[in-house]
Amino acid sequence: MTYILGISAYYHDSAAAILHDGEIIAAAQEERFSRKKHDSRFPGHAIAYCLEEARVPLAEVSSIVFYDKPLVKFERLLETYLSYAPKGLGSFIAAMPVWMKEKLYLKTTLKKELSKLGGCSIQRLPQLLFSEHHQSHAASAFFPGPFKKAAVLCLDGVGEWATTSAWLGEGQQLTPLWEIDFPHSLGMLYSAFTYYTGFKVNSGEYKLMGLAPYGEPRYVDRILDNLLDLKEDGTFRLNMDYFNYCTGLTMTNKKFAKLFGGPVRKSETKISQREMDLAASIQVVTEEVVQRLAKTLHKETGADYLCLAGGVALNCVANGKLLRNGPFEDIWIQPAAGDAGGALGAALIAWHDYHKGARRMNGAELDSMHGSYLGPCFDDAEIQRQLDALGALYVRLDDEALMPRLAEILDGENVVGWFEGRMEFGPRALGGRSIIGDPRSEKMQSVMNLKIKYRESFRPFAPSVLAERVSDFFELDRPSPYMLIVAPVKENLRIPMTDDQQQLFGIEKLNVKRSELPAITHVDYSARVQTVHEQTNPRYYRLMKAFDERTGCGVLVNTSFNVRGEPVVCNPEDAYRCFMRTEMDYLVVENFLLAKGDQPKWEQDDSWKSEFELD
Repeated sequence: MTYILGISAYYHDSAAAILHDGEIIAAAQEERFSRKKHDSRFPGHAIAYCLEEARVPLAEVSSIVFYDKPLVKFERLLETYLSYAPKGLGSFIAAMPVWMKEKLYLKTTLKKELSKLGGCSIQRLPQLLFSEHHQSHAASAFFPGPFKKAAVLCLDGVGEWATTSAWLGEGQQLTPLWEIDFPHSLGMLYSAFTYYTGFKVNSGEYKLMGLAPYGEPRYVDRILDNLLDLKEDGTFRLNMDYFNYCTGLTMTNKKFAKLFGGPVRKSETKISQREMDLAASIQVVTEEVVQRLAKTLHKETGADYLCLAGGVALNCVANGKLLRNGPFEDIWIQPAAGDAGGALGAALIAWHDYHKGARRMNGAELDSMHGSYLGPCFDDAEIQRQLDALGALYVRLDDEALMPRLAEILDGENVVGWFEGRMEFGPRALGGRSIIGDPRSEKMQSVMNLKIKYRESFRPFAPSVLAERVSDFFELDRPSPYMLIVAPVKENLRIPMTDDQQQLFGIEKLNVKRSELPAITHVDYSARVQTVHEQTNPRYYRLMKAFDERTGCGVLVNTSFNVRGEPVVCNPEDAYRCFMRTEMDYLVVENFLLAKGDQPKWEQDDSWKSEFELD
C-alpha cells in the first residue's frame, strides 16, 4: 500500500492532500482549522487531518511531496532584483529576512515541522520530494479529471519562473509543451488592476470579476496599447514601465496611475464608475488572452478536451466563455485551482512519475475528485457534544421530516446555514458548508450581503441547481459541479429592462429585477452555476428536490458559510458561532435543526468586523 502526502505552504493558502494507491482520500486548506484566512504557514492541522482520515501514521507514509522548488524560486528572486538594480533594493531588503530564515532552507524547515508533527526523528521521516509549481498545477488539472487525453493550460501569478504553461496529458503521462516566464504574467496583470481598484491582492480578484458587469470596457484599447503586447497566438509581454511588483512593495506605479487618470482607490471608499469600467476592461482582456491561448493549444495538440488550473482558472466568467466559444468540446477545471490545489497535484506527480502508479478514472463523465468533498465530517455524537458545550438549543429530525421542513423554511424567505457531510476542498462552497436561500426572493441578495456576509452590496450570489434541471434555468447543457462556469440565465426567465432602466449606470443597476430568480441573476443576466448531483452529495440533492417539489424551483442561492474576512466554517462550533453573529434565521448541522429565536442570548462581539475592514 502506497500513501503519498502532498503539501503546499509558505506562499498562499497552505494545504495538504493524501493519496492511497493513487486514490484521493482527503485534502484541506490550513485556514479552515487555524481560522486565519489564506493561512500560509506550515499546514500542521491539515496534515494531521489527512493522516487521520487515511488512518496512517506519518512514519508509514511512502512519500511526502512539496508543491514547488524553493531554490529555483530564490534564483528567480535574485535574478529579478539584479536585473532591476538598484531600483529593487527596498523590496529586496524586505524579502530577504524571511528567505534567509525559512524559505531558503525549506527542506530543513519542513523536516523539523514534520518530525514534530509525526512524533518521530528526522531520520525516520519518509522521503521528501519536490515538484515544480506549474507541474503541480498541471497534475491537479489533468490526473483527477475525466479525460483520457487533454491539453492542459495553467495560468497564475508566478511559480518558480513560469506564469503560464501548456501541457499535454495522455493516460499517465503529462508532457510539458511551452511556458511564459516572469515578469510577464496574466495573473499579475489582473492582480495589478485588483490592487489599483482598491481590493486586496490574492483575495480580491473575484470581487473585481463580480464588479465587471457594472462597467463598460472603455479601457481595453488603452491596456492593449500600453500595458500588454498580445500576439495572435495568445502569447504576451507586459510593459514593465507601468508595474512595480518587480522592484517595489506595490503592484502599480505613478505611470500606471497617470495612464488611468488618478491614484489607487483607497480600500473601503466609494467605488466609482472608473473602477467599474476598469474591472470590465481587464476582464475583457483576460478573456481574450485565455481564448487565444486555448485556440493555439488546440491547434498544437489536436486534443478535444482542455483542463485548467492556476489562480486565473478561478475566473469563471472567462471559463464560461471558453466553454461556449470553443474550440474544445469540453473543459474541466480543478476546483482547488489555486496554490492549495498544488498539494494535491504534487502528490499525484509522485504517484504517477515516482511510484509509476496507475491512473484512477471513474468513467467518461465523472472525475475522481469525489465532488471535492474531501474535508472532515462529524457524527451525531460529536455534533451534539459541541452544540451542548455552546448552550445551543436544537431539535433532531430524520431526513424524512427535515427536508420538507427546510423546504418550507426556505420558501418563507428565511436564510439557512447548511452544514452537511465532508467539507469542500477549494474556495467554493458546494453544499457542504453553505448559506442557502430562496433565489426567487427580491430581497435575498441585499439581506445576504449586508446582514449575513457583511460585504459589498454589488457582489452576486451563485445558484445551486439540480443537475438534471440545469437547462431549464440556464444556457448550459452539461455539468458544472464546482461552480466554476458562468452561464446566461434562460431567456424566458429574464425580465426586459425598461427604457429608463437601460439609462442607468454602475451600481444604479443593482436594484433592477433582472429575472424570475433575482437573487442569483447578475446585472448582465449571468449566474455562476453549480450543478448538484445525487451521486456526490445525496443529502443536499435531497433538500433541493424537496424545495423543487414544494415550489417548482430546482434552484437555491448558495454562498459560502462564513462572514467577510473569515475562512469557511469547518466544525459545528464554527458554524454555530457564525450563525449567532449574523442574521441567519436557521442553522442545520447534519440532522440537527436550530432556530435563531430559540437560542440563548449571545454575547455579541463586533470587534472582528473592524479587524477585517480592509479585507
